[in-house]
Amino acid sequence: MDRNLALEFVRITESAALSCSRYMGRGDEKKADQAAVDAMRQAFDDVEIKGTVVIGEGERDEAPMLYIGEEVGMKTERAPEVDIALDPLEGTTICAQGGVGAIAVIAVAEKGGFLHAPDTYMEKIAVGPKSKGVVDLDKSVEENIEAVSKAVNKPVKNMTVVILNRPRHEDLIARVRKMGARIQLIGDGDVSAAIAAATPGTGIDMFIGTGGAPEGVISAAALQCMGGDFQGRLQFRNDEERVRAKEMGIKNLDGVFTIDDLAKGSVMFCATGVTDGPLLRGVRFEAGRATTQSVVMRSKSGTIRWMDSDHDISKKPKIFTGNINGEL
Repeated sequence: MDRNLALEFVRITESAALSCSRYMGRGDEKKADQAAVDAMRQAFDDVEIKGTVVIGEGERDEAPMLYIGEEVGMKTERAPEVDIALDPLEGTTICAQGGVGAIAVIAVAEKGGFLHAPDTYMEKIAVGPKSKGVVDLDKSVEENIEAVSKAVNKPVKNMTVVILNRPRHEDLIARVRKMGARIQLIGDGDVSAAIAAATPGTGIDMFIGTGGAPEGVISAAALQCMGGDFQGRLQFRNDEERVRAKEMGIKNLDGVFTIDDLAKGSVMFCATGVTDGPLLRGVRFEAGRATTQSVVMRSKSGTIRWMDSDHDISKKPKIFTGNINGEL
């Protein structure tokens, strides 16, 4: 993939973040998510790619736009074919409640580069470059924490482990506490948490627990660019989800997926902050202008760019500047 595409993709996440940030703290998750989806979909029309959404907002009958299998981009003869994993608003509840760490996300790979993950749960573990190769979902949480402690040269008592605050994680949380590690509980946004585990200066050493499988693929794409490590194992809630996974071509239904199983080849990752978080600053509005902060990564070069952008709102399409009631 042409490296110049990275800037095109970050324009898309900026558009989504600018649009949905209008609904920050207003308590309406549906409008916030729809604003992000609409803006991202429109922005794709200006990018010269033949893109297929493999991780999206759901099946075609569940999502009017950016559904799994949808083709996006200008689709010219010379346009490269790519697979796209996206979350127009990762953290819809965070945005609606004015919480910490909502982001707009896109990951792009060469065709066939992403696992076509079904909309089910995934057991996950994410770590930074120093811990690459030392974690294993087939081992206990205690063994993994000890392995990461040695890899980062930090006593367990000084480590920080991020876990989604869910009833299903009560035992996991208790075991980590018994180990003596520090825990940061989050209500949503496990893509941000996985990336933070591989980002210097965040103080986060691991992300563990069960979350959405599509978000697992997006997280793996980011960590592939960052030199970190990620593993996932599907956690089906019923037989219907298991059948759906088979239909999507997944053969390793009960095994562990490595980072290379989830995101392989040349991968790009872009994210723009919607609300302030440990990874990115959220959208801020001034008189007639707005500022965004984004991160852009490429696995081929290992380059990670942090971008601060200033936007003239009057020159943005109407979809980014509609009033707060959603009338565009």
